[in-house]
Amino acid sequence: MMDRLVPKLVTVFQEGYDLSRLKADALSGLTVAIVALPLSMAIAIASGVTPDRGLFTAIVGGFLVSLLGGSRHQIGGPAGAFIVLVSATVAREGLDGLLIATALSGLFLIAAGLLRLGRFIRLIPYPVTVGFTAGIAVIIFASQIRDLTGIRIEGGEPGPVIEKLMALSRGIATLNPAALLLSLTTIAVILVIRRFRPAWPALLIAVALMAVLTQLMALPVDTISSKFGGIPRTLPMPAVPAFTMEKVVAVLPDAIAFTLLGAIESLLSAVVADSMTGRRHRSSMELIAQGVANIGSALFGGICVTGTIARTATNVRSGATSPVSGMLHAAFLLAFMLIAAPLAGYIPLASLAGVLAVVAWNMVEKPAFAALLRSSRADAIVLLVTFLLVVFRDLTEGIVVGLAVSAILFIDRMSKTLKVEERPGQADETENPVEGAASDTLVYRIEGVLFFGAAPQAGPLLDRIANGYRQVVLDCQGVPFMDSTAANLIEGAVRKAARTGTRVYVSGASAAVRETLEHHEVHEPRVVFSPSLELALDEIARAREGDAQSRAAGESPA
Repeated sequence: MMDRLVPKLVTVFQEGYDLSRLKADALSGLTVAIVALPLSMAIAIASGVTPDRGLFTAIVGGFLVSLLGGSRHQIGGPAGAFIVLVSATVAREGLDGLLIATALSGLFLIAAGLLRLGRFIRLIPYPVTVGFTAGIAVIIFASQIRDLTGIRIEGGEPGPVIEKLMALSRGIATLNPAALLLSLTTIAVILVIRRFRPAWPALLIAVALMAVLTQLMALPVDTISSKFGGIPRTLPMPAVPAFTMEKVVAVLPDAIAFTLLGAIESLLSAVVADSMTGRRHRSSMELIAQGVANIGSALFGGICVTGTIARTATNVRSGATSPVSGMLHAAFLLAFMLIAAPLAGYIPLASLAGVLAVVAWNMVEKPAFAALLRSSRADAIVLLVTFLLVVFRDLTEGIVVGLAVSAILFIDRMSKTLKVEERPGQADETENPVEGAASDTLVYRIEGVLFFGAAPQAGPLLDRIANGYRQVVLDCQGVPFMDSTAANLIEGAVRKAARTGTRVYVSGASAAVRETLEHHEVHEPRVVFSPSLELALDEIARAREGDAQSRAAGESPA
């Protein structure tokens, strides 16, 4: 079991790591760094912090995720999925509050990894993940409309989507044609490059071209330099954020939300990498690495870190062989910041908004969304409930309610799979009589999971367990699982049978089902357990013959 808490980097070095693998990882790391450079700054700006904090996150967090993670190909860094949560936390609690929440979520992720909770996080239903991902994409796009169009909003931009759209509509007269042109051109360049030259770094090329165009034409648009004062050329010294217990309590809900979303995103990303490579990640170690990375990011002034699906997929497609590629991606980003930080100041915010618009579009799993709407009413309900709550209410609320609705619908579907057949023993009373059963014997064939959701269906049948029969057989051969509610229901039926002198047999019960029954006082001699229905009926027949012989002996003359 403990091998699951060993980083994949250790496993890679134990296998043997040579120069050819290092070359492949270096090329892949460079490719991913080129993709991550504009994206990290764009996500940071959309999250309500300065662009340099996105780079700090990608450098520190990305390095630690690869160094300690449980996946060979995972790339860590800031993710678009966190934009909603991070921006809300910054607006409410400030930067210090964000750093504290990020560090706390790191501690929670480490605890989740040590407690091996990753396997439970991966059980989140597919409609929920598709719904909340699509919802996040809509919110990200809505948050970029202002920079896409250059619209000015008096009094700051509201957080909720409806209020945001209303505020944007009121400021439509301030639309900046130059900003709109830049954003649309950015999107067009990215799409064209991905269509005709997919191996080229489309995001970086588009952003660089728009920066050059902005300077050559002296376009009246906001740039990183005019809005944020440029990018620092070094990493800051690590520092513990100023915190008080009052602040910790205030950001605790945010930290829990960061933890939940971070765990889901990172493990989904690791699963994507597994599907592309045929490898298997270590979910517990991955959560621990994500936790350490979030603490490290907070110490260096960064934001939330998680596994990033797009960058991880780019890493795999670029030929990465080990976590070294992710570590090198962080090193290349640091080199870019040290060398080219002044150039980043020329990047127009409209072009970064165009980058995020493309990211938001790609986040929506459009074929999956359409397939779930068509597949079944239950899946469509879960999908839409999650999606609408994420967009119009809250991300955490959307996930929690989506899980609850999914669980309720699953319970309903499972309850309908239970079959309880009531079969009297007389051949003239049923088309399929139970061979060997007499008219005073009733057989219940139970097939399916017998649990609390199925109790309303099984209860009325079991209530008739003592209606005129001397023996009742509960055939549990087809019951793979029984919970305490069902066991208590059977115990009540056995108690009722005892009052009328009806003998109850339980046949074919597995060891687990029998143990559950015995915990609820359904045990011998109150009932008779038999390995199979045939043996139970044989035992009933022998008991009947014994009773007949006893009566005959009692009636014979002395």
